Order: sequence, then C-alpha cells, then structure tokens
Amino acid sequence: MGVIAWLILGALSGWIANKLMNSSTGLIDNIIIGIIGAFIGGFVFNFLGAQTITGLNLHSVFVSVVGACILLWIINKIRK
Repeated sequence: MGVIAWLILGALSGWIANKLMNSSTGLIDNIIIGIIGAFIGGFVFNFLGAQTITGLNLHSVFVSVVGACILLWIINKIRK
C-alpha cells in the first residue's frame, strides 16, 4: 500500500474507532491512531490465524478499526 492509502485507512479507521469508543480527537490524531491500530490489528489477526491488511478494502478497515479500538482502550486505561 502507498502512503496515501495508509493515510486514508488511518483517518477512516481512527475516526470509526473514536466513535465506537466515545473518544474525541483531531484529524492528525485519528490518522496516527488508525495507522498504529492497523499494526496492532494486523498482529492480533495474524496471531489468530486470520488474514491481515491486504490493501485499501473493507477487511483492512475492519482489522485497523479493531486494532485502533484496542489502542484507545489501552490509552484510556493508562490515563485513569
């Protein structure tokens, strides 16, 4: 995937994860959360034996959103 695809995937998945976790961050934070979430989600799905990030498609967005939700959960636990 190219840099633009990573930015789009990160922004979309970060925004969806923020909505699911009742969080509120800006565009840059959403991109960072989404990209790190893609790595976390890829690791988790790879560990479970499932397919990971394959490009800019719905499955990749799902994997990235799951990872971003895990990341936001960890961040919220650390802040409390």
